[in-house]
Amino acid sequence: MQPFSYTKVTSQEVAIAIKEEDETAAFIAGGTDLLGLMKDGVRVANTLIDINSLPIADIELKSNGIRIGAISRMSDVAFHPQVKQCYPVISQALLQSASPQLRNMATVAGNLLQRVRCGYFRDPVFPCNKRIPGIGCAAITGHNRMHAIFGASEHCIAIHPSDLAVALTALDAVVCIQGAEKIRRISIHDFYLLPGETPEKETLLEPGELIVAIEIPDFAYKSDYLKVRDRASYEFALVSVAIALEIEADIIKSARIAFGGVAPKPWRGWEVEEFLKGKAINPTTFAAAAELAIKEAEPQTHNEFKIELVKRILIRALSVVAEK
Repeated sequence: MQPFSYTKVTSQEVAIAIKEEDETAAFIAGGTDLLGLMKDGVRVANTLIDINSLPIADIELKSNGIRIGAISRMSDVAFHPQVKQCYPVISQALLQSASPQLRNMATVAGNLLQRVRCGYFRDPVFPCNKRIPGIGCAAITGHNRMHAIFGASEHCIAIHPSDLAVALTALDAVVCIQGAEKIRRISIHDFYLLPGETPEKETLLEPGELIVAIEIPDFAYKSDYLKVRDRASYEFALVSVAIALEIEADIIKSARIAFGGVAPKPWRGWEVEEFLKGKAINPTTFAAAAELAIKEAEPQTHNEFKIELVKRILIRALSVVAEK
């Protein structure tokens, strides 16, 4: 592990100024992903900027939704009474993420910014366009069971690993970002980027910027998060889905759906949502929605099974939410 310096800050302005002076510097709160990347030689940081003393850890219920501070611990958010009551899909996604020990340390912003779990990215022996642009993607011709069936490119087929990001995408959350001169508010759907020709750039976060909060609008939908994985705990998704439905007299008035484990960013089911509007709750509707959900799927050599999983998990999630 490369030597680094450590500094603890008490203001956002100082934190951002240090980061602007040193592009290799990294903000650290929980450090559950960053330190692993540094130990593996995938991430180099000359300076670690400890932001745990910044006033960005509150969870505030507002008249138009909820605001979650960037360094709120995952476990605190998952068990927060208002989150459990008003946004159960968030609580469920968090409780199905990592282990209790990691959830007690990891922060909301850190979870959203965690790097891909592609084994070829995490092992510097293999070529990876995310680590060094232009040297190739070993996953395309390698073992790609865990990789993308939507939104990939010839330069990268890795999936985004965050369960929380999937839930927040379904809820139209907004990422609040503090820069040296202004605060930006970006839809979480727009915040994440597809790999295209620049897989090394995963988000709209600019050098020196700091995520300070996540804002989720108020909504009266029924919601749920389902996750299919190889084992029951501490495992990343093969396929997951966050779903929220507005139902009236057994008719779906509106729907919000996002999939995880299938794309380089949380994959929003826009066409499925539009199809479900005004449809009756029944197996025929759900089956048709499932077929529409996989219309654009382009599986890799070893992950064609994900197509069937997407269909089955969507039907199951629609059934569960409809029965609430």
